[in-house]
Amino acid sequence: MMFFRQKALWLLYFILLLFVFTLYYSLRRFSAFYAAISHHDGDHGKRKPNILFIVADDLGWNDVGWHNRKMITPNLDELAQNGVILDHSYVQPVCSPSRTAFMTGYYPFRVGLQHSVIWPLQPHGVPLNLTLLPQHLKKLGYATHAVGKWHLGFCSKKHMPNERGFDSFYGYLTGSEDYYKHTRGFTYMKHFYNGLDFRRSWNPVRTDNGSYSTHLFAREAVDIIRSHDPTFPLFMYLPFQAVHMPLQVPQKYEDMYKDVQHSDRRKYCGMVSAMDEAVGNITAALRAKGILDNTLIVFTSDNGGQTLSGGNNFPLRGNKATLWEGGTRGAAFIHGPGLKYPKSINSALMHAVDWYPTLVAAAGGSLDGTIDGLNQWPMLSEGVSAPRSELVYQIDQLDGNAAIRVGNYKLIVGPPGMPDGWIPPPSEQSLQNLHHYENETKLHLFNLKADPTEHFNLADVYPDLVAMLQNRLAQYRAVMPDYPDNDPRGDPANFGGVWSPGWC
Repeated sequence: MMFFRQKALWLLYFILLLFVFTLYYSLRRFSAFYAAISHHDGDHGKRKPNILFIVADDLGWNDVGWHNRKMITPNLDELAQNGVILDHSYVQPVCSPSRTAFMTGYYPFRVGLQHSVIWPLQPHGVPLNLTLLPQHLKKLGYATHAVGKWHLGFCSKKHMPNERGFDSFYGYLTGSEDYYKHTRGFTYMKHFYNGLDFRRSWNPVRTDNGSYSTHLFAREAVDIIRSHDPTFPLFMYLPFQAVHMPLQVPQKYEDMYKDVQHSDRRKYCGMVSAMDEAVGNITAALRAKGILDNTLIVFTSDNGGQTLSGGNNFPLRGNKATLWEGGTRGAAFIHGPGLKYPKSINSALMHAVDWYPTLVAAAGGSLDGTIDGLNQWPMLSEGVSAPRSELVYQIDQLDGNAAIRVGNYKLIVGPPGMPDGWIPPPSEQSLQNLHHYENETKLHLFNLKADPTEHFNLADVYPDLVAMLQNRLAQYRAVMPDYPDNDPRGDPANFGGVWSPGWC
């Protein structure tokens, strides 16, 4: 008798527990639903816009059709030309810092991520006390998904995308990898570390070996759109692997550029067109779902093009990883509902940190506290004056350089970085012959309105202006870079041959 009584109590306990869990998740879903329907576009009562945030990796200024007619990017061109082309949209010189800015609204030098990138064995990431963009959008009722490259730290589970506000993640965690095998190798202290870097949320994906990542990410994005419950607004963060090295692309895309003689440039251009096709497939899915007209599409590069790997920033000066305009002025546009002046080119200053408050505002939200990003949504949606008159390119104590723009004037302190020069699309001749260097110059001052390609250094002409800009730069409080030594505990061999969290 006692046995049956205990079984009955356990059964009752199980039913009660099941009821509690069901109630909990029902309340969570109701809360999200309420958030989704309770914030409207005040005057018109419209639903919140869906948001598609596309980041192209290492895309150069001269690598899109609206800047270079030789590039075959019809889908991106159509979105850009029917939206607002952002002609002065700035990013960081390299990728982890730019992604930090996108996701936090802070300059990377405020949070210690200004120097270089997060390498696979470095035990750090975006500080865990910061609220990332998807976390804020979830509070506004958004379903949130990340597809593509993370590169914001993964040494602990708390740094992973699913713990930073994303309902789902499909992609890779490190900075680069093989487009087909989805593996990443890394050499440290003469030891070669190698492992799979591809996963769906917490689980490694071993079944996509041989499939091109640009196609995989497009397929995943389309699947998310098709299965999305339109009761809730959608936020999809889509940082492509393309067009970062290694230069790999299916032959049919390379064949689109048979007139390009330089092998690296031809492959690179094919990679751009493969990404453009992917964007076309994704926008077609939005249209088929009936939500394209209510979707804001943001497109931006994360830094300038890598000229040593086929990219091009001409006529801008410099390269990825430099403080020249070619390293920091990104190809960008916004397309979708609510824009005051579609089919236009906007020359107002924008910075990567601005996307956080701008998209939150477009979603009907607001921010508490102070971040570096400025809300550009009133400028884009109402045509009011742009809020930004200055920006900081970089403050890096380890590299010993910094740069600031106030109005039309830009000051670079310390070495701007290399490669330098004005590098046209490559021919068969060596790129090294096209580079121009100023290794000994400590200060550079340019009037970017009169000299957007940075040909004329005015530092000796206007010493008072140099001093004023140096003083302004000194007012920004930069923390020291968080740049720890590599930690072999992150070896994929410790995690079944997969780059994984759990070692910091």
